[in-house]
Amino acid sequence: MYTRIPEPSMTVSSMLSGKRLLISYAPDWLITFVLSAAFFSLDKVDGFRRHFSVGDPTIRFPFAHHERVPNFALYIIAIVSPAILQGLTNLVTLRSWWDLHNSLLGLVLSLSITGSVTQVTKLTVGRPRPDMLDRCQPKPGSVDPIFGLSDSSICTTVANSPTLMDGFRSFPSGHSSLSFAGLGFLAFYVAGKTHLFDKRGYVARAWLSLTPFMGAALVAISRTMDSRHHWQDVLVGSILGTVVSYFAYRQYYPSLASEVSHLPYSPRISDEMASNLHPRRPSSRQYRDDHHRPTGEDVFESGPLEGTVLRDGPSSLRETWHNDHQESETSALGPRQQTRSGIPLESV
Repeated sequence: MYTRIPEPSMTVSSMLSGKRLLISYAPDWLITFVLSAAFFSLDKVDGFRRHFSVGDPTIRFPFAHHERVPNFALYIIAIVSPAILQGLTNLVTLRSWWDLHNSLLGLVLSLSITGSVTQVTKLTVGRPRPDMLDRCQPKPGSVDPIFGLSDSSICTTVANSPTLMDGFRSFPSGHSSLSFAGLGFLAFYVAGKTHLFDKRGYVARAWLSLTPFMGAALVAISRTMDSRHHWQDVLVGSILGTVVSYFAYRQYYPSLASEVSHLPYSPRISDEMASNLHPRRPSSRQYRDDHHRPTGEDVFESGPLEGTVLRDGPSSLRETWHNDHQESETSALGPRQQTRSGIPLESV
């Protein structure tokens, strides 16, 4: 048994207007665009150049002047294609503008975080690419110092040329990380929409959901075929993109094992606003017994938030800190003090 607090008046709040939603999510878009700008700006920075051996066979591969997947094609594969396919999937399934917003924001978040981490790691690690010696064009007769290694000073290529600078950015593979960040997010999005993990075992769903990963894998493998990356670079880049894409997906969608995995999370709103917008589903604050509070899979069945899943927990950090402070004060009071404070006790 538990005590339920009376529900507030059931008036649709005008606070959830499109303008307010746009403003509330503006910082999310701003941060992703700032990270994206940082990703592109770091491309012109000359990072650390690790010492190498002239006799190292792993960096003596020929320089490929024509890549199988150039940068332009990568952007089409990792950014444009997932965005279009997610929009088409939304059109076929939910036809929800909020689901489209969440999918695009999650995709951009995945790509921006992955790209920034990849660039920073490339610049600080400074690992030579497999074709570095061909880029370097060492001076004739160059040999390693006795009990030492060579550096880029033995190269006849201009020191600040983009070709030589890029020769020390092998780890991790940017093509691999970005392709898995974009296509990986698409794979999770499709898996959620098709309920891949509903324990029924449909082969068609599995192939449909994993096909984006196959595309990302082909992009990653092409980097070893062009001698642009070592296999370790490709492996780590692929893992990085996959992990970040799932992290970004879970910011806006429930678990893939959820019964409502096809629905997006509702906007970040307070419990009071949620109770006003959906009168038949009480908010979590209307229950004082933790064992009877609604879960994060409560679905809005009508109203402005129709077709979304309620986020579990407080809607803001300030609310979290406020609740923790109230709970600590409440636990310090005795039973009579709690009753006199107006806090209802659980009835047995």
